[in-house]
Amino acid sequence: MHVATLPIMARLEFPDYLRHIEDESARLRAVLADCDPEARVPGCPNWTAADLLAHHGGVLDFWATIIERRPVGPDDLEEPSPPASYAERLALHEANAARLVAALGAADPAEPAWTWSTEQTVGFTFRRQAHEALIHRLDAEQTAGQVTPLDPALAADGVDECLDVMFGGAPSWGEFAPLPHFVRVDVTDRDESSWVQIGRFTGTDPDGEHHDLEDIRVVAAPGTEADAVVSGPGPALDAWLWRRGDDSDVQVSGDRGVYDRFRLAVNHPIN
Repeated sequence: MHVATLPIMARLEFPDYLRHIEDESARLRAVLADCDPEARVPGCPNWTAADLLAHHGGVLDFWATIIERRPVGPDDLEEPSPPASYAERLALHEANAARLVAALGAADPAEPAWTWSTEQTVGFTFRRQAHEALIHRLDAEQTAGQVTPLDPALAADGVDECLDVMFGGAPSWGEFAPLPHFVRVDVTDRDESSWVQIGRFTGTDPDGEHHDLEDIRVVAAPGTEADAVVSGPGPALDAWLWRRGDDSDVQVSGDRGVYDRFRLAVNHPIN
């Protein structure tokens, strides 16, 4: 192995994230419009197509409300029940997608806004909701048997976002203890990389449950060789990390023990 010379992942521009929120949400809705409401969602086996539609519609509603109202936190927000009929869920999803796109389009990404992450800006919602829409669009397509390619630039950014935010973002009630083990994730169709440090997360959550588990953090290139390298095209890596795709286009080299620890840290479901 050699020290990586590939550049670190480049983020998309905010107008691109906004376009993807609109386009991926519309594709999800179009695919589900003619789908059996009781069809199972492969990436979320406990869900039906109707559940997926209600879930993403609710997510769109929640974040539209956050950006529109700018509350200090989510505790005072109502969580409305989804409509009973499938047709009403489709219509509400369309309305909530339009609300979120309009709210973000009228906002400055640098403005403060509550999120569940350490990044408390409107910009976080631009990026997070573009990837939320992308992955749930893939869920909808897999449910309906109509899978189309993921956008390569968005998927490459999604690899970094998944590693850094969804898996690497620790809650404040615990601590991450880093270990001297590094994994480089190479997105081969974009010539970009993310570096991940292996460690352990320990802490007791607000419900009193203690956690001690393998964890990761995305870090700057450490100036040393990677213990293991995971590589593949962005769409394949993004779907694989989200457990929406297999590893047929994912290659692994280096220390298998370090890779196994990495895989343990990221191989659990996120909806």
